[in-house]
Amino acid sequence: MKFRKTVANNSRNLLYFAKNKKSKMKKSIVLFFTLLFLASCSKEVSKTNLHLTGNIKGLKKGTLYIQRVVDTSLVAIDTITIDGDSNFETDIDLKSAEMLYLFLDRGVTNSMDNNILFFAEPGIMNIETNIDSYISSAKITGSKNQEKYEEYQKINSRFRDQNLDMIELKFKALKSGKTKEIDSLNLKQENNTKRKYLFATNFAINNRDYDISPYIALSDIYDINIKYLDTIQKSMSPKVAQSLYGKKLTEYVIKIKKQESK
Repeated sequence: MKFRKTVANNSRNLLYFAKNKKSKMKKSIVLFFTLLFLASCSKEVSKTNLHLTGNIKGLKKGTLYIQRVVDTSLVAIDTITIDGDSNFETDIDLKSAEMLYLFLDRGVTNSMDNNILFFAEPGIMNIETNIDSYISSAKITGSKNQEKYEEYQKINSRFRDQNLDMIELKFKALKSGKTKEIDSLNLKQENNTKRKYLFATNFAINNRDYDISPYIALSDIYDINIKYLDTIQKSMSPKVAQSLYGKKLTEYVIKIKKQESK
């Protein structure tokens, strides 16, 4: 009788132990997959290293597209819908600093004033503007490369304005048949272009620690004498040399040198 009780008790204990062990295994499996899911989520979060915020005063409804240049074409990498609230925010993955575009689809009118150029870099950035003067009123903060770009554009715009003035004067001289005046203006234009290219080259070299350096070389003075591009390329800091535009400039310089050696 005692033997039967003992066997029965042992059977119950074994059954309880088996159930308890099975329950613990289930909990362990659930915990394992939970941790795996959280790990995958954290990996997804870590992919976005630029937090972009902004406000477009007066915009009640519309769509914002964040675009980048891919093979000479603008490609949207993010879409933001504005519906009532003119504030916006998004997270973007950047491998290195890059010039991006904030395109506004107003939904009603097709305006030329609809694409803000901004030098994005990892961190926190903010873009403030308004619906009436979307580009000209834009204030962009949080990017050192953007600050450098605005500094560069402030002086570079003077060369551009001077060139436009001379084009207008040449047009008037052509209408009046003033040949000597046209020759003089042509010479002034050439000198203005040389000064512009020299300024861009010096700016790129003096800012070798920023991604703006190779960007200027590729966007504004790509057709300058190769020796200047070579100087800019060699002056880049190791970090910038490994950036998006740093690599592109190196490839471009190598390509031009090969073409010239043929």
